[in-house]
Amino acid sequence: MDVSAAYILGKLIGAGLAMIGAIGAGAGIGIVASGAVQAMGRNPDATGIIQTNMILGIAFAEAVAIYCLVVALLILFAIPVPVA
Repeated sequence: MDVSAAYILGKLIGAGLAMIGAIGAGAGIGIVASGAVQAMGRNPDATGIIQTNMILGIAFAEAVAIYCLVVALLILFAIPVPVA
């Protein structure tokens, strides 16, 4: 295996590892949505407040996944491959 192929392989592995953080964001969004639906079922009068807080929590959790995606894209496309 030449140097450039090993370098590209390392970039692909690094980008894949960077995207592992998105798994946590998906789990967090599921937990937030589940709790919000249960709370709205118990107290329908507070649906507006619960829904607002749910959307805010989902936005913060999704921001982590977006940061993971940005890091993965930077690893893939912003780091040049050395010519050997």
